[in-house]
Amino acid sequence: MGKKPRGLNAGKKLVKRRRTGRRLHTKYLIRLHGLKKKADPLEGAHQAKGIVLEKVEREAKQPNSAMRKCVRVQLIKNGKQITAFVPGDGAIKMVDEHDEVIVECIGGTKGRAKGDIPAVKWQVIKTNAQSLKALLSGKLEKARR
Repeated sequence: MGKKPRGLNAGKKLVKRRRTGRRLHTKYLIRLHGLKKKADPLEGAHQAKGIVLEKVEREAKQPNSAMRKCVRVQLIKNGKQITAFVPGDGAIKMVDEHDEVIVECIGGTKGRAKGDIPAVKWQVIKTNAQSLKALLSGKLEKARR
C-alpha cells in the first residue's frame, strides 16, 4: 500500500483506509461479530447456575502430575454441559451429584484455561446456595436438600 493521502479532501479516503485495515485484525473481528459471547456457554454472564452430573478428575499438565478434582455441570439457562474445577483441599467431598452449584470463570488470560488444568475455564463457588469457602473453613454445615 502506498502513502496515506494528505490534503484538504482526504478525510473520506482516510476513513475507508482505516476501516479496511481494521478488518485485517482478528481481535477486532471477534469483538465486532460478538464471537466470544456466541462461543461462551455462560452467554456473557459472570456466573451461572447448574446441576452436578458427575464428579471427574482431570490430569494436570506437565510438569505436574496431580489429579485435579472437577465436576461436570449442566447449566440451567441453556442445558449446555461444562467441566468446572472445585477449588480447595477436600472441597470435592462437599459437592455431590444432583447438587445445585454456581459456577464462575476462573479468569485465565484471554478467556483461556488458568493454571495447569487443560480445557477447564470455570470453577465452583457455591453448592446448594452455600459458599464453598465457608463450608471448607467450617463456618457452615452442608444443607440437606
